[in-house]
Amino acid sequence: MIGHFILRLTIWLLLTANFGWLNILIGVAIALVLPRPSTPPERLKSLLRSLGTIILAIPQAYKEAVELILKPHTEEEIVMERVKSGRSRGLIFLDIFLITFTPKTTVLNYLDEGWYEVHHVTPRKES
Repeated sequence: MIGHFILRLTIWLLLTANFGWLNILIGVAIALVLPRPSTPPERLKSLLRSLGTIILAIPQAYKEAVELILKPHTEEEIVMERVKSGRSRGLIFLDIFLITFTPKTTVLNYLDEGWYEVHHVTPRKES
């Protein structure tokens, strides 16, 4: 239960980008009111690891944004990435959020067989 609460509150704060007391209280209320899924709960350890990865992705996102401004990326590629084994729907959502959060990558499709279809933007290859 606490894992779902932390996940929902974190997503609320990331979506609103407002860390004021009133917004935190609204996020807590929404996290408590939303219905619980019928899937088995995530392990707190894997949830915290995913949230730590998201926090580490913030500087990477700024770095990629500056790279895109200074040197435009004109090449594109679509790759298939495997979903880590044993991931719940909530952790899969966090993975998709993390991939899409960085400016050079976007998840185009999640396949039920356990794959993400990811669009990458890369710099022009110099010949």
